[in-house]
Amino acid sequence: MTHAAGAHMRAELTSQPETWARAAGMGAEQALLPAAGSRIAVVGCGTSWFMAQSYAALRESAGHGETDAFTASEFPFGREYDAIVALTRSGTTTEVLELTERVKGSIPVVAVLGDDTSPLVDLADSVIALPFADEKSVVQTRFATTALALFRASLGESLDAAIADAQAVLDGEDDAALGEAEQYSFLGLGWTIGLAHEAALKMRESSQSWTESYTAMEYRHGPIAIAAPGRITWQFGRAPGGLEAQVTATGARFVQHPIDPMADLVCLHRVALDRAVGRGLDPDQPRNLTRSVILDD
Repeated sequence: MTHAAGAHMRAELTSQPETWARAAGMGAEQALLPAAGSRIAVVGCGTSWFMAQSYAALRESAGHGETDAFTASEFPFGREYDAIVALTRSGTTTEVLELTERVKGSIPVVAVLGDDTSPLVDLADSVIALPFADEKSVVQTRFATTALALFRASLGESLDAAIADAQAVLDGEDDAALGEAEQYSFLGLGWTIGLAHEAALKMRESSQSWTESYTAMEYRHGPIAIAAPGRITWQFGRAPGGLEAQVTATGARFVQHPIDPMADLVCLHRVALDRAVGRGLDPDQPRNLTRSVILDD
């Protein structure tokens, strides 16, 4: 049987309301995450790094303790942490495995992963496995957001509204114009900065599009110069006052949906998929990418 372009990504992105609900109900697994008051670092690579940024911002702003986020290759080994949360879909990413080996016996590592047969399972001190959210597509959708759903639930958030918003996005009509822009700038504030970075990566990976991402306040310190007719500036969650008017004045389209920002990422997933397929690309097997980055010695 011939593989339809993006078939895996489509099935995976449409399953997100279901996988979020399942993660939100994993109370025993959520209890394995570092306790409130702990000083922790959250690490990952690529998409997982961006979800780490969102979790770190949410955890610290909720008063659960100082929380830093790092790409695994840039972890500051001279700092002291009570625990490290390592997020990785495959559990085989070289930088995450090397970090975990290096801190073994000195800083406990909680691994949050999709493949519960991966090498990280034996290296980590605790494991939270989300195999139901693992993916066949190289381009991540549901694993990343399901992990973030788990994190949000662990902080005491209800995911009901987010799940309902995501389902409404999936049940709704496409806004075809969202997939026709020449260029995209994605913006966020606080915990949605990680979502903005992830949105830019998703569109870039899947459809080879020109994308950028910034903190929303920083966008006016130069990057707004790229805004122009035929381009989109997409805000995740709350926008700074006056920003919409400033973007609109450039002729660019300002996009801000009044829904949970994680559900808005689902909207972006669908736009990215449709844009990729429309260009004759297959986001299940994007150019120059593999499911996991495993480096040679």
